[in-house]
Amino acid sequence: MLQVIPLGGLGEIGLNSLVIACRGELLLIDAGLMFPAEGMPGVDIIIPDFTHLKQNAAQLKGVVLTHGHEDHLGALPYLLSEVPGVPIYATRFTLAMARHRLDELGVEADLREIEPREPFSVGSVFQVEASRVTHTVPDAVGFIVRTPEGTLIHTGDFKLDPDPIDGLRTDLERWGEAGEQGVLCLLSDSTNSELCDETGSERVVEQTFDRLFRDATGRIVVALFSSNLHRVRHLLALAERLGRKVALQGRSMQRNVEMARQLGYLDVPDSLFVHVDTVPILPPQRVMVLTTGAQGEPRAGLSQLASGEGPVRLGPGDLVVLSSRPIPGNERVVGALIDELHWRGARVVYAQVEPGVHVSGHASRPQQKRVLELVKPHHFIPVHGEGRHLHRHVATARETGLEPAQCLLAQDGDVVSFEDGRGRFTGSVPSGRIFKDRFGSGVVTADTLQERVRLAETGLVAAVVVLQRDTQKLVAGPQLSSQGLSLDEQVLLPRVAQEARALFEELSPQLRGDDALVREELTRVVRRAFRLYTSKRPLVVPMVVRV
Repeated sequence: MLQVIPLGGLGEIGLNSLVIACRGELLLIDAGLMFPAEGMPGVDIIIPDFTHLKQNAAQLKGVVLTHGHEDHLGALPYLLSEVPGVPIYATRFTLAMARHRLDELGVEADLREIEPREPFSVGSVFQVEASRVTHTVPDAVGFIVRTPEGTLIHTGDFKLDPDPIDGLRTDLERWGEAGEQGVLCLLSDSTNSELCDETGSERVVEQTFDRLFRDATGRIVVALFSSNLHRVRHLLALAERLGRKVALQGRSMQRNVEMARQLGYLDVPDSLFVHVDTVPILPPQRVMVLTTGAQGEPRAGLSQLASGEGPVRLGPGDLVVLSSRPIPGNERVVGALIDELHWRGARVVYAQVEPGVHVSGHASRPQQKRVLELVKPHHFIPVHGEGRHLHRHVATARETGLEPAQCLLAQDGDVVSFEDGRGRFTGSVPSGRIFKDRFGSGVVTADTLQERVRLAETGLVAAVVVLQRDTQKLVAGPQLSSQGLSLDEQVLLPRVAQEARALFEELSPQLRGDDALVREELTRVVRRAFRLYTSKRPLVVPMVVRV
């Protein structure tokens, strides 16, 4: 029996992590994270629940990585902390990105470089072959996984670009050859399944930049994902042609460009670059700034420019380009950032007003359909997307002739089993989301997160009572102090304390002798007193002092 078990990425954008199990051995494709939405205070990253892998650690024979984005390899250090020693297979640039993330958290790993179209074995069951795909980062691949029970194709993140910047197109020929030999199941990227138009070529962005930049008389600032090195590549080439020096703003931008140069993916002279601190003293028409923060991240480079922090001060004549589309949920934050940039006096260009400043790295519906028609899989599982993306991708698969029983709409934790060429759901494994501080070892539980949200919404009141140790007499209190209350609510504290004291004095001396009961009752009477004067129900922290 062959099993496909998604641990993340089927129901959300990010957390991509999928297990293939066969004859007592496991292969993991990707170990990605996702970033928190608004309303998750103190949470820096979210990783998949790897309980199933920890419970079956001896069976895990290897991890293969599709590409270097955080949503596909960012959880790798946390996985290896729980299941150490597992071999990691990836192409050259992806391996470099993984090595940096592992070094950052001090995690050792067995890293093994692979090449497209060169099959390799993982354990005794899996024969794996990487296949080149076009995405926004160098060395991205999908995987053809051959097992005794049949062949799987996992596309990874891909699009069909007829003229990619690096000249390396998605290897449809290899997928087609595998399809002719028979593919048991295709697992395909669903991110853009709702889009009916062809995903544009990166050359469109190159041409748009060329047109916009030739008319620019001031500084040019381009905000983009630092991992989008194909776009960085033609921005650097354009800056060189226009006689502009390039300043890199943002730690990840500096790191990724330096890494790409060391590995030979970017061939540009040192003389092209200047430090961002020197930008104010250079002629505006001779400067280009590449910065992080196109998604409105509060500490990223573009947010600093918008708020007037740092050495570069934007003004009239400067051109700011946001070369991305807001991630779902980020629209309001990005909109506010664009407003701030406008108030700085700069000309701001973004995808809604100039579509050519960004094209997606993911296949749209027509391209997804072509892959389905080419591979002709016996079964189809949509991956990498929220629920609506997965459902829409299944509808596209049905248009190519697949029957409902051949389209397996899985979610995180589902076990899809293939036996005698037929796929079906056979159970589930532990799955979910683990909230973490990026550099911390502790896990932020759902209860802790809920308490933090409540603190933000209602504020906190510390209530202290002083009791005489032998007689249990109330010596002082409740004394109330607050954090996060409005001024009107703070004015009410003396009245609330007086009411709470009256309620507390009704407690018998016997009950006052038990600290746990005193704290419980103190919380109750303070909340009850608050309800008399305000609808607010702040979190109460009770404290008992005995003298």
